[in-house]
Amino acid sequence: MELVVVAIDKPEDLNVILGQSHFVKTVEDLHEVLVGSSPHLRFGLAFCEASGKCLVRRSGNDPELEDLAARNALALAAGHCFVVFVREGYPVNVLNQLKTVPEVCTIYCASANQVQVVLAETEQGRGVLGVIDGASPAGIETEQDIAERKSLLRAIGYKL
Repeated sequence: MELVVVAIDKPEDLNVILGQSHFVKTVEDLHEVLVGSSPHLRFGLAFCEASGKCLVRRSGNDPELEDLAARNALALAAGHCFVVFVREGYPVNVLNQLKTVPEVCTIYCASANQVQVVLAETEQGRGVLGVIDGASPAGIETEQDIAERKSLLRAIGYKL
């Protein structure tokens, strides 16, 4: 077995969701959840089929994001993993709906940060071991940091 690290290629203005499911039906079910979550959400998704033709299956309502998701899924090449990129919305607005899709087994991350995916590679293929999401903590927040965090959440409408 070999350990491999693949960086998710994403512009700073996008959020990425990485997960694993178990059936080719995932593509259409994830699409339906995402398109139904908000009329403004732009997204692209891709799914690594792990049997049959073993293709990267893709869908979305934004061709640029769909292409980006497909390229990243192909770079990961891990069976049954899926990659979703969102713009004009946030993962927090769709995560619970994605988790209720019957085929979804795991959500590894949902992030605006740069993400690296740690994979195990064997003679059979690749599997996701985990993710490295952003940078390591630089310290513990101060009272001023707490006030800034609370202010930000209220400014963007997530807390009253």
